[in-house]
Amino acid sequence: MNDRELKQVDIYTDGGCISNPGGNGGYGVVLLYNEKRKELSGGYANTTNNRMELMAAIKGLEALKEKCRVTIYSDSKYLTEAIEQKWIIKWMRKGWMRTKTEEVKNVDLWKRLWAMIQKHEVRFHWVRGHAGNPENERCDQLATIAMNMPDLEEDVREAARTQQADVLE
Repeated sequence: MNDRELKQVDIYTDGGCISNPGGNGGYGVVLLYNEKRKELSGGYANTTNNRMELMAAIKGLEALKEKCRVTIYSDSKYLTEAIEQKWIIKWMRKGWMRTKTEEVKNVDLWKRLWAMIQKHEVRFHWVRGHAGNPENERCDQLATIAMNMPDLEEDVREAARTQQADVLE
């Protein structure tokens, strides 16, 4: 399949957190392809709003079964600007550092997102949240339902995994 024949998929995403940072969080995703629709959601304990925004985009891209042309709509400027303004490329070149002394936050999810972006043709588009966009509103509903579920799995970050591994060695 050449690039002109790629399926066009629109993915709407949203993430949120009850008490940011460190509270229960959730993400919601709506995938649209022609007349087909798929909704995804999930949540984590001890997370942040930004991590859930990233997770929504990751889960949306991971749901695709083949290379697609994708537009991701998000109300997170953190997410959309990091990709569209190529901040992520600068961060990678600088060893995931924002400045000489400040590390990029959520590196584990940025790496995961970047790997998924490489499998597709992806554009990010910012939409104003809570402004009447039906798909963005639905994602918000899905995220809210997910973050309020009982017994959410702990959001384990890459740094925490490294620390745990050091203790076990």
